[in-house]
Amino acid sequence: MKAHDGMYIDGAWRAAAGRDGIAVVNPVDEQVIAEVPAGNAEDIDAAVRAARAALPAWAATAPAERAAKLTALRDRLAARKDEIAETIAAELGAPLPFAQAVQAGLPIAVAGTYAELAATYAFEEKVGNSTVYQEPVGVVGAITPWNYPLHQIVNKVAPALAAGCTVVLKPAEDTPLTAQLFAEAVHEAGLPAGVFNLVTGLGPVAGQALAEHEGVDLVSFTGSTAVGKRIGATAGAAVKRVALELGGKSANVILPSADLAKAVNVGVANVMSNSGQTCSAWTRMLVHAGQYDEAVELATAAAAKYTVGDRVGPLVNAKQRERVRGYIDTGVGEGARIVAGGPDAPLERGYYVAPTVFADVTPEMTIAQEEIFGPVVSLIKYEDEDDALRIANGTVYGLAGAVWAGDEAEAVAFARRMDTGQVDINGGRFNPLAPFGGYKQSGVGRELGVHGLTEYLQTKSLQF
Repeated sequence: MKAHDGMYIDGAWRAAAGRDGIAVVNPVDEQVIAEVPAGNAEDIDAAVRAARAALPAWAATAPAERAAKLTALRDRLAARKDEIAETIAAELGAPLPFAQAVQAGLPIAVAGTYAELAATYAFEEKVGNSTVYQEPVGVVGAITPWNYPLHQIVNKVAPALAAGCTVVLKPAEDTPLTAQLFAEAVHEAGLPAGVFNLVTGLGPVAGQALAEHEGVDLVSFTGSTAVGKRIGATAGAAVKRVALELGGKSANVILPSADLAKAVNVGVANVMSNSGQTCSAWTRMLVHAGQYDEAVELATAAAAKYTVGDRVGPLVNAKQRERVRGYIDTGVGEGARIVAGGPDAPLERGYYVAPTVFADVTPEMTIAQEEIFGPVVSLIKYEDEDDALRIANGTVYGLAGAVWAGDEAEAVAFARRMDTGQVDINGGRFNPLAPFGGYKQSGVGRELGVHGLTEYLQTKSLQF
């Protein structure tokens, strides 16, 4: 894999301030494929200063011109789609077809939506005797995770640029090569120097320096709730805005009138996608007591179709693999029953975990409460709709979910009572224009579409 040995700051690749590096490991075979510099506070400071210097001109750029630059960026990403997919397959371990269709294809589409929004959004409106302006927040510090490396970058950078903000990106240390490809695409698209800057590095060093930097006006972070709380506290002390997309423990509620086989099969597929490394995955499958045994059989059969190394890739690193195995052991220890998969290594090499299905899970168990972030599904029995709602809402999270019913109105009525930010009805398709984000400890703010754009805007009114 090709890797830059510097940071992308102020429109050029420049040497890192320090000499430390980060090894990039392919989780399929555990081999080092590249090394990138581990940035420090000095690198972050240089990047923030460049972003601050570029802000006035970029904020004053006409929305139509910003839209043209985002269109050019979208086109450069599209032209390099295969290279992006191959890079994500190498540093994340995602199966190549999934990397091409979802890991590369989806963010290219999202970039296009923000190019269109930049051109069409009403940044100015008349309200009575006032003119109300939507203006860029300023310099954005974007800290992104490894599970969807390009998608998460685009989710933050594209709306920030569309709003007229400038950006400093600190990507996850496990997947920095995708971020470097994105920086190359930015350069090829002709964005002005300093509008986008990239610093690779470790979270506790570069990430913390970015979140704390006084020159950053908004911190946009996607990752664990624990880290999000620390970033929120840091930003709050400085009266700095945050956008936080954090953990999830989403419920897949199958009402008695639903097509049980379809609901179970789609539910298992949802969790196995990206090896379970999706914060919105429906990891809790709630089934009526009268259909529970049949659902267990269906889920067991469905999981068997996901062969390790083919349809299911590895977890991102050894630490994640051991974390997920630990949760599987905890589930057994608390009385849950494994009906598919388990903690044993399915292959001799690679950070793989077998697709695992638990039956006899109760709502208070650890595996029903905490985010596992692996290919693990828990089947939970409920007695009636009120019981199902209590279980569905019974965690500290509220990011996503699903409801299945024979009648759409019945599913919608249940979904409206769920404490969560996004619900799929009877397998509804993902919509890149719909807002995505959580209730409770799943975060603050929204991504995607108009709601994602407004996170990076602040309001000014003039009275006449």
